[in-house]
Amino acid sequence: MNQDIQNLPTGMGSATAVEPRLLAAEVLERLRDLIIQGELAPGVKLNERVLCERLRTSRTPVREAIKYLASEGLVELLPNRGAIVTPITAATVRETFVLLAALEALAGELACANASEADIAEIRALHYQMLAHHARGELAPYFRCNQEIHLRLVECTGNTALLNTYRALNGHVRRARYMANLSRERWDHAVEEHQGILDALIRRDKALLPLLLRKHLENKMLVVLEELERQAS
Repeated sequence: MNQDIQNLPTGMGSATAVEPRLLAAEVLERLRDLIIQGELAPGVKLNERVLCERLRTSRTPVREAIKYLASEGLVELLPNRGAIVTPITAATVRETFVLLAALEALAGELACANASEADIAEIRALHYQMLAHHARGELAPYFRCNQEIHLRLVECTGNTALLNTYRALNGHVRRARYMANLSRERWDHAVEEHQGILDALIRRDKALLPLLLRKHLENKMLVVLEELERQAS
């Protein structure tokens, strides 16, 4: 599937050229949200007919979206058995968050050296958008801003290999990262951590920023593991 599906235009162009792509992009975004926000739970089989009815679309964009989400790690394709929402296990959470923490720590160090003032200004703007969503209790848009901040931080390192590795790995625990904010206490604490991360980035503190990012991911991991244990009991 075209890797540009998330960056499709939203207004300009002729209807005949744009509408099919917009439809596919919209289906992808809505299906991704259903998974991340837990409306389609880990392990649930993705029934194309049911999804078509729910999303009011045809099977082609649904199938394309499922394939794309499989590349992000949110969906697991089963040979001759369709697809399921990728299960979340404690082992996967531990292994993946440890790696993500190391990658984000490295990204923090490199960002302090390589980020432009425009990069930092963009991350600051996203941070304030995120705070506004938090104040209004809007978890879904908050999470989108949150993930964009983490991604922009990695992007402004200027290291393509790091960015590609991070994208691939983060997709596998995006649902778990969303789960970490279901507790209001943890959500509030995560916002405080993000303020410290932003302040360290603005100061280009290459010693402190990696430590804050690593601790931020470790705290998320602990909350997710506690939630998985609660669900299993």
